[in-house]
Amino acid sequence: MPAKANLNGFAPLELRRLRGLKTPAGIQRFLDSLSYHLADTAWSPRRALRERTAHCLEGAVLAAAALRVNGYPPLVLDLEAVRDVDHVIAVFREHGYWGAIAKSNFAGLRFRAPIYRSLRELALSYFESYYNLRAERTLRGYSRPVNLSRFDHLDWMTSEKSVWAIAEHLVTVSHVPLFPARLAKNLPRLDRRSFDAGLTGYVKH
Repeated sequence: MPAKANLNGFAPLELRRLRGLKTPAGIQRFLDSLSYHLADTAWSPRRALRERTAHCLEGAVLAAAALRVNGYPPLVLDLEAVRDVDHVIAVFREHGYWGAIAKSNFAGLRFRAPIYRSLRELALSYFESYYNLRAERTLRGYSRPVNLSRFDHLDWMTSEKSVWAIAEHLVTVSHVPLFPARLAKNLPRLDRRSFDAGLTGYVKH
């Protein structure tokens, strides 16, 4: 477990709400209960809690804060795509295995149980469900985990200001390719049945 986290910014009611989620699976269920929004925002966990809506970046940052409150490091990871948007997930380890929590407009890009031996395995688990509206498989790489405690000086968990610094940092960290670029030329498009399944609950622009 990490050193005692600095949680003084949260109000008692906010802390009780986050502590009540208890587990990564509980945090994911809470994220799933929030509506998905498409605004160009970078709300802090406090703001997302208040508004009860989030997109993928805000969901991952909120999940990281909830993980921290429940004794895990507040880690996020960026999944890098081509001809598509990146996807940010909160990651955690249990008994040496990686799992993930995420908010997404696509059904298959959310929770992963902690069964993956490496971050590469975890990232690859998103490959088949990561596609654009042209049915192209678009996932190409993943970043190292970023511990959001590095942004404590910005009060990232409770700030009323946008936390764009987190998004900007995730763009600059090094990313690991999932496979050689030459293999991407022969990737088939997603079949229609899988395409439709992944759009279950999709919020249109």
